[in-house]
Amino acid sequence: MDLGELYHFLFETVPGIGVLVLAGLVLSIIASVIMERRTRKRFTNHEPTEDDWSFFDDDDEDEESK
Repeated sequence: MDLGELYHFLFETVPGIGVLVLAGLVLSIIASVIMERRTRKRFTNHEPTEDDWSFFDDDDEDEESK
């Protein structure tokens, strides 16, 4: 398989474009996992405060107190 055939497969066929999209997804997931691990390692001593928020924080406590 020469370079011309590889180019034709990757950029001019539907399965080739699927391979490119899948490769992009896999690379972005790997990069995000690596960056998340580095961030967690760097900020291990962070004590949560009252002003901290989270995507997964349900505001059930505020609704119950009203």
